[in-house]
Amino acid sequence: MIEVINLEKHFGDSKVLKGINITIEKGDIVVVIGPSGSGKSTFLRCLNCMEDPTGGQIIFNGVDIADMKVDINVHRRRMGMVFQHFNLFSNKTVIQNIMLAPVLIQCQELRRAKRRNLWIRCSNLFRKAENKRELVAIGTTRAQIKAKARADALSLLKRIGLEDKAEVYPSTLSGGQKQRVAIIRSLAMNPDVILFDEPTSALDPEMVGEVLDLMKALAREGMTMIIVTHEMGFAREVANRVLFIDDGRILESAPPEEFFGAPKNPRLKEFLSKVLA
Repeated sequence: MIEVINLEKHFGDSKVLKGINITIEKGDIVVVIGPSGSGKSTFLRCLNCMEDPTGGQIIFNGVDIADMKVDINVHRRRMGMVFQHFNLFSNKTVIQNIMLAPVLIQCQELRRAKRRNLWIRCSNLFRKAENKRELVAIGTTRAQIKAKARADALSLLKRIGLEDKAEVYPSTLSGGQKQRVAIIRSLAMNPDVILFDEPTSALDPEMVGEVLDLMKALAREGMTMIIVTHEMGFAREVANRVLFIDDGRILESAPPEEFFGAPKNPRLKEFLSKVLA
C-alpha cells in the first residue's frame, strides 16, 4: 500500500530524516517509537505530505505522492490523520466536525459533474446527433449528501457511545472523548490507512485506555495503521511490526516479540532499558 524510498527531510541545514526506507502492506499495524526529536512525527507528516519531503519517494496506491505534480489532496482522502491535540474545530459541533470532510468532498465532486454536464450540453449544440456526447450521471443531490453524511456520523458516534454528544461543542468533551471523535472523524472518509501522531500523549492517564481500546478495535477489523506512540504495552499487543527511529534513521524494524525480547541495535537496547525500567 505504501512504499517509502530513501525519504529525506531537511529544515534548513538540519537534516531530520536521513534516508527512510520501508514498505507497509494492507492490514499492517506499524508502531513507530524513538526518543524525542528523532524524526518520528516528521516521518508521519511526510507520509501524507503535510511536510513536503526534501528527497525520496512515497508510493501510495501506486502513485508517488511526493511528486510535486501530483494533486496531494486527492490522495489525502484515502489517508486519515489523527493528531496529538485532536485538531477539532471548536466553532463546530461534534457532528459537524465529523460531517465536514465527507460533505465538502462529495459536494465538490457534484459541482464538477454539473460543470462538466454544462460543458457537454454546450458542445452538443454544435454536434450532429450521432456525435453527441452523453451527460455525466448524477445520482445524488446536495441535500442527500448531507443527509447520508449525518446518518453515517451518527452511526460512528453510536459506535463509540457518544451519540448523545452529537450537537455539543468540543469544548464540553473530555480529552479522551475528543480523541475518539477525532478518530471517527478520520473514519468518516473511509480511508485506506490512518496515521496516528502520539494520539494519547495529551491525555490524562485515566483517559488513555478508552482511546487505545478504540484503536485496538480498528486493528481487529483490519485497518492499516501507522502509529507514533510511547505506549509500549500497546505496541507489544497490537503491532505486527515495530520501528525504532533515532537521528532520522530506522535503526531496527521487527515483530514486537523480537523487537522487545531480543533487540539487536545497541541504541535500541539502551532506549528500551530506560523506557521499560
